[in-house]
Amino acid sequence: MKHPGQALLKPSVPLSQRLVSRFSASFLPAALPAVLAACVSAAVSMAALAQTQTPAPVEQFTLANGLTIIVKPDHRAPTVAHMLWVRVGSMDEVDGTSGVAHALEHMMFKGTSTVKPGEFSRRVAALGGRDNAFTSRDATGYHQQIPAGKLEDVMRLEADRFAGNQWPDEEFTREIEVIKEERRLRTEESPRAMLFEQAAAITFLAAPYRRPIVGWMSDLDAMTPADVRDFYRRWYVPANAAVVVAGDVEVAQVRRLAEKYYGSIPARPVPVRKPRSEPEQAGMRHLDFKAPASQAYVNLAFKVPKLEATDLTDSASGGRDALALTVLAAVLDGYSGARLDRALVQGEGRVADSAGASNGLLGRGPQLFTLDGVPADGKTTAQVANALRQQVAIIARDGVSEAELQRVKTQWVASETYKLDSVFSQARELGSNWIQGFPLDAGARLIARLRTVSRSEVQAVAARYFGDEQLTRAVLLPQPADPNARRRQPRAAAAGTRH
Repeated sequence: MKHPGQALLKPSVPLSQRLVSRFSASFLPAALPAVLAACVSAAVSMAALAQTQTPAPVEQFTLANGLTIIVKPDHRAPTVAHMLWVRVGSMDEVDGTSGVAHALEHMMFKGTSTVKPGEFSRRVAALGGRDNAFTSRDATGYHQQIPAGKLEDVMRLEADRFAGNQWPDEEFTREIEVIKEERRLRTEESPRAMLFEQAAAITFLAAPYRRPIVGWMSDLDAMTPADVRDFYRRWYVPANAAVVVAGDVEVAQVRRLAEKYYGSIPARPVPVRKPRSEPEQAGMRHLDFKAPASQAYVNLAFKVPKLEATDLTDSASGGRDALALTVLAAVLDGYSGARLDRALVQGEGRVADSAGASNGLLGRGPQLFTLDGVPADGKTTAQVANALRQQVAIIARDGVSEAELQRVKTQWVASETYKLDSVFSQARELGSNWIQGFPLDAGARLIARLRTVSRSEVQAVAARYFGDEQLTRAVLLPQPADPNARRRQPRAAAAGTRH
């Protein structure tokens, strides 16, 4: 299954949330400030014009059983994206059953009283659609994109699965082996994935982001059908879920279908979530990870504030540092030829084959700002780490230019505009916003706040959050391959893994 955020120290989140839209930057001449300013002005004007057009209405309502329904009509093409979001992910697991949220995602394809194992996807395909699912740290999602006239069929199938998932123990026995193989292929055979996993485990002590989404192998070995069924009964309740529909639909139509197929699911209480706050870090943490690899790699992860739902209210003044950190990441690595690329990869003092930066703007758990790089020939991970931190220190000392600031702001506005071309992207953003407790118009609110981020704010966060006290430094130390080791061939069962 797909895993947004699988690499825990370099999370993958929607483009609009990371401010890392690279494609639009390629159209802006990096070495010509006057031309750049003109391009920025034109792009902002075009984006502003697009925002003045009447957007498709988005409506949200709640069924009597507590299930949230979100609808965004878009009549440009006869297609519909249907998504079921459950506010439960790997962060809601407990020690000893890591990976159970992801295991349940697999088992949701294994049938109901009326649908045989594996039949769900075949039925969606027969409707002319496609489907998939994902598990992240924060949520589990199931999605289909189908012709508009087939929405009722998909809603019937998904409601049946959400309310009545059931399967014999033999199905779990087979599928857990698929999941183990998935872990071997995606994690244990990837030195960087193993480094990310182990680094997350020392970066977070109490916060549940320290556990891998796919689960520790020992927990998968010990997992039982009862573990998965208990997790399903506990968390898959209407009040902990949202159905998002975007595309060629009418709100009244979706409301009628939602009442018909989801409305009869019995209401049950959502389990109480106890806080698992991360204690304050009191010094740098360091991981040296040895594995057969062709190149070394260094990852620097700094604990930083995140954007909260309350930061997007009309009267809110918070969240400024989280937004400024996101702009900082884009200044460093938001486009081809950004600061890290120029200074570390292309410059005369080249120290890295690649270098990057990203900021975890939002999530249900604590977030990180990461800097990473691969040393060039003859260079060390220490040299790369120092060079990465030096670029942040330069911004802390000298600030950023107005051209840089406007460039990355324009990219975010452009990405928000281009995103409207995909009904699936619209549904995904609405669902993600619901998971975080954000308002329906969070994208527009983020843009409005981004426009007000100043050069001084970017300079201030560069000076504030990059000391050793909140840093976890993880280094991949390449080892020679064992000449006697034979590469393991994937098991046939792994063919059942969805992508």
